[in-house]
Amino acid sequence: MTYITLCGKIGHMSRMQKLGLNIKKYREAQKLSQEALAEKLNLSKEYICRVERGQKYMSLRKLFELADILEVEFYKLTDFS
Repeated sequence: MTYITLCGKIGHMSRMQKLGLNIKKYREAQKLSQEALAEKLNLSKEYICRVERGQKYMSLRKLFELADILEVEFYKLTDFS
């Protein structure tokens, strides 16, 4: 059973980790490497890697840009179900 606690956790996985997994899923569906995605977003590959692991935050502006690049609706990136 999935539940949300007051500290922002979903089950045993944080929202940041789930967001990272969603980004990775849609990046791979577009057959983009982390390096290629980083280049399109004007970020480093290491930054993308850390975002996908849930260790780094991405600005809302970059998330919207990311959704456009990955050709996915924004809400799907933040689907934590």
